[in-house]
Amino acid sequence: MDVGVLTVPLGDQPRESAFEYLAELGVDAVELGCGGYPGEGHVDRTVLLSDPDARAALREELDAHDLRVSAFATHNNPLHPDEERAAEADKELREAIDLASQFDVGTVTCFSGLPAGGPNDEVPNWVTAPWPGEHADAHAYQWDVATDYWGDLASYADEHGVDLAIEMHPNMLIYEPTGLLELRERTNERVGANFDPSHLYWQGIEITDAIRLLGDAIHHVHAKDTRIYDAQARTKGVLDTTPYDEVAERSWIFRSVGYGHGEDHWRDVVSTLRMVDYDGALSIEHEDALTSASEGLEKGVELLQRVVFEEQPGDAYWA
Repeated sequence: MDVGVLTVPLGDQPRESAFEYLAELGVDAVELGCGGYPGEGHVDRTVLLSDPDARAALREELDAHDLRVSAFATHNNPLHPDEERAAEADKELREAIDLASQFDVGTVTCFSGLPAGGPNDEVPNWVTAPWPGEHADAHAYQWDVATDYWGDLASYADEHGVDLAIEMHPNMLIYEPTGLLELRERTNERVGANFDPSHLYWQGIEITDAIRLLGDAIHHVHAKDTRIYDAQARTKGVLDTTPYDEVAERSWIFRSVGYGHGEDHWRDVVSTLRMVDYDGALSIEHEDALTSASEGLEKGVELLQRVVFEEQPGDAYWA
């Protein structure tokens, strides 16, 4: 199991400098943004797809620092009711799949997207309750839209030998494990999870139970923590629209690994991932408003290096 980093917080540094810094920390893998919300700070997707020299330069820099790419990341909304926005997100996803195929990288991380609540609506609609009945109708419509789109995209990914790792995220159609499994059932096994526990903690989902439920549907993992602040949660719940930077007023905030849940918890997470045969990267995503990017990443890397397994288990001779 590798310790990795999503390099977006280091986007103000040249790519080679970021790679050198991460290699010095002992990082094994990088997840590279190539579109959507992650941006293209370290890779230009269009240039890499069209220019063999640019691809060769990236490979040389990775090899020089003994790094591998765990995934290319493009998080956006390909189901957006605005056709231009949806088309741009779809273009990003398909080109990310092309890029992953060019580099023999098996995974693209992404969002499911979120449709409107009906064919004439203009904005996405996150449905979280089945009543009044029009909300159930809207949810059924959204699933029809998602099934058509993701069925086609999953076939495209399969043709290229690439997995689609969907981050279960609020304000997206897929925000929890049962929805992820439903979309996988409606499409193919290229569709799976970018298992990011940070959005599951505040929903009250037990992380190790979710890992067991998803099993081999986990294509990639984000190492990202969350701290719930009970005093705020007791009065306004966890569906909190307070801005992320108003940390003292929020009922939960993202934290660096180990600052929301302790090291014993992360040992359980790593052990449960091994139980379901996940042996990929734990890609640290830093979005902690209480630490700098460098300090948050460094503390997360340090903790994960203590808890990951580097060797495969031997035979159970005691059995």
